[in-house]
Amino acid sequence: MSRSLLPGADLRVVVVHPDDPLAAPLFAELAVEYDRRYGDLFGGAAEELTRYPAELFVDPLGAFVLLLEDGAAVAGGAFMPHADAGTVEVKRMWTAATHRRRGLARRVLHELETLAAARGHRRVFLTTGPRQPEARDLYLAAGYTPLFDGPRPTDLATLRTLPVAERIYPFTKDLP
Repeated sequence: MSRSLLPGADLRVVVVHPDDPLAAPLFAELAVEYDRRYGDLFGGAAEELTRYPAELFVDPLGAFVLLLEDGAAVAGGAFMPHADAGTVEVKRMWTAATHRRRGLARRVLHELETLAAARGHRRVFLTTGPRQPEARDLYLAAGYTPLFDGPRPTDLATLRTLPVAERIYPFTKDLP
């Protein structure tokens, strides 16, 4: 799949395999960001980025979407099956640091939701960490329902004392 998002702009949406070389720069930058924000709180970036087999992020189970500008990936994200029937889980949402504040993450999220709905899924589930307030704000603005009561601590020492389920912000959204 390849189509322009903006008339006249060289910004395209492509669905690729997670091992596609186009995705490599985003994964490299994502690993640095995870390590900077969380250290080994969730096992470290290398463990997190290899936690799920790539096959979960390709058709028919999932999808991996990239936004390309001038042929290079500037943002991306994926979904994979969730334990609840009819639900997918969004993972690997990312925008390159030099391309933030342009609405690209919202576009990726919209593309993932559209693909999931087209494949018959009825709901999206996702999580983000407390040291990513911009992601939390994106999901709230995009109509996701928070499945948590209040703010999580942001200092790593306090987070380490909490069960994993209390370290994250889970969200859900019903698809049209």
